[in-house]
Amino acid sequence: MVQKEAAAVVIGAGIAGLAAARVLADRFARVTVVDRDRLPSGPESRRGVPQSAHPHALLAVGREALEKLFPGLTDDLVERGAVWADVVRDAVVWQLDGYRTRVDSGVTLLFMTRPLLESCVRRRLRSLPQVTILDETAVAGLAGRPGERVSGVDLADGRTLAADLVVDASGRGSRSDRWLRDLEFPSPPESVITVRVHYTTRLVRGRPECLPGPGMIIVAESPPEHRRYGAAFSVEGDRWLVTLGGFHGAQAPTDPAGYQEFADSLPDTPIAELLRHAEPLTDPVAYTYPTSRRRHFERLRRIPAGYVAMGDALCSFNPVYGHGMTVAAQEALTLAECLDRHHSTAVPMARDFYRRTGKLISVVWQMAASTDFAYPGTEGPRPRGLALTHWYQRQVFRACHVSPEVVTTMVRVQHLLEPGSALLRPAMVAKVLRAARRAGKVPETRNAFPARSIDRRL
Repeated sequence: MVQKEAAAVVIGAGIAGLAAARVLADRFARVTVVDRDRLPSGPESRRGVPQSAHPHALLAVGREALEKLFPGLTDDLVERGAVWADVVRDAVVWQLDGYRTRVDSGVTLLFMTRPLLESCVRRRLRSLPQVTILDETAVAGLAGRPGERVSGVDLADGRTLAADLVVDASGRGSRSDRWLRDLEFPSPPESVITVRVHYTTRLVRGRPECLPGPGMIIVAESPPEHRRYGAAFSVEGDRWLVTLGGFHGAQAPTDPAGYQEFADSLPDTPIAELLRHAEPLTDPVAYTYPTSRRRHFERLRRIPAGYVAMGDALCSFNPVYGHGMTVAAQEALTLAECLDRHHSTAVPMARDFYRRTGKLISVVWQMAASTDFAYPGTEGPRPRGLALTHWYQRQVFRACHVSPEVVTTMVRVQHLLEPGSALLRPAMVAKVLRAARRAGKVPETRNAFPARSIDRRL
């Protein structure tokens, strides 16, 4: 339902901002997206997204959310080279000293670079007549009535863009704490988990021996004693994004020889062999992610009308687990539901938005935190029952070496298709424990790339 003459402003043109703008375009007469970067016309990395050269995952539910917002997006991405892969059948995963079994899971991912995804979404948004995208335009602050509402944004060039709703999708570097204080609103309390994740990525062209087609390779050392990992993902153009890294100081060098040496040090060989025989297309590029940060707007007694934060400005997750873009797309759909329910940008709408997104964020936050704290150097609010959680996680990972049913259930939980309780049902717990015991007696899970399995009895 479009509000006549109503205007909305979105700060940030990443996936969260673009998805939000698409929602607002159906509900406001004018939508302006503001970004300080120069936005490229094609699939190119940009300065304001330093992690854009690294792998990004769009989980199945995230792709479905974006497809709902931008019908035809999936076909567009495939036409431009994005590749489908089953996350179990087409994945070679070494974890806890063994290879995960491979089976048709029914959970598929569309693999692509982030610049390709952003460019396709941005092009579709630009085609809407009610949407204007202003790049190379910085926001200096929020305009509004102190203690009451936000009514627009002040730009660094002195202009003010009036708005009935401002969506802050400016990322983890959002300055909205200061902006809100300037309007006499409190800053939200925060939860911060220090993970110090490092990763170094390069783009290569080649074909790994362990996979017949598109897919992914993951080789991870076993915590808590070891902190290194490597991953490779097929992307458009018959290329692979290879990333090497670790937690709390385990960082791959950026010189080619050191990069290869780091890959050789991983507990098994498929990524090292891919790099050894592939054609390098870029130099290795490093990135460090120091902390996950959640801002608890849902806990505030006073929040402004006419303003919501979303995406990384609301919660930034450890990127290793690939949840960020998916949660941002789901938040955009939640914003649509809240606007349609309240027909207003007043405080009740914003409070409803934070309450609903808070539930989604809590699920993903707890999932990531429980794994982050497997590493002793991790700091921050610890989830309850970590010792038992980590023990059972290890049983699940071992069971995944031999049990198609366990691995399929696990990836459905990881991809937010089923609740975490799916792994805690009594029948599933029994299957996990039986399969974990069996995995320790099957030497081939440790000594060879797993062939595709069709046995679903375990």
